[in-house]
Amino acid sequence: MNHTLTAAAAGFGTGLSLIVAIGAQNAFVLRQGVRRDAVLAVVGICALSDALLIALGVGGVGAVVVAWPGVLRAVGIVGGLFLLCYGALAARRALRPGAGLRAEGEAAGSRRRAVLTCLAMTWLNPHVYLDTVFLLGSLAADRGPLRWTFGLGAALASLCWFAALGFGARLLGRLLARPGAWRVLDGLVAVTMLAMGTALIADS
Repeated sequence: MNHTLTAAAAGFGTGLSLIVAIGAQNAFVLRQGVRRDAVLAVVGICALSDALLIALGVGGVGAVVVAWPGVLRAVGIVGGLFLLCYGALAARRALRPGAGLRAEGEAAGSRRRAVLTCLAMTWLNPHVYLDTVFLLGSLAADRGPLRWTFGLGAALASLCWFAALGFGARLLGRLLARPGAWRVLDGLVAVTMLAMGTALIADS
């Protein structure tokens, strides 16, 4: 029992340390959370995607994917271009006076856009594969028969983090009620997206 809890705790801690790092996905979840726009769907997509990728890594798929490095290179280029486009849109919002967003969100039509954007943020980011499939998968392999317990702990860390980030962001609603505050947030999102997009394309 102690070994099981230790493996789960190790997976939780390792997963959390990888997920908490500031990135495009976290910035997007934060923005959706503050706007209260499709938060449950976005949090669910992020958590379930991580759980699936972690399961693939624990199952040994990471070793197979290494045989086709061109796949990650292609994903890196496509993902980098996507982040550059999204970053440009965020920069445009930040530079437009009076373009502040409402914390209560927009029409239901934006929900579909939020879901598609979240899917792209998650599955077109090669760093997600490196962290979940390769790194967590290799660390889980060292746990032997407890590798799935380690993976479960990592998946639980992902769920807790995205839920806290998405739903906890509502506490910032009053702070970001002014258009000027939204412009600052969009500016930070733009810098993050543009920097990561440029880095992905350069690495690829």
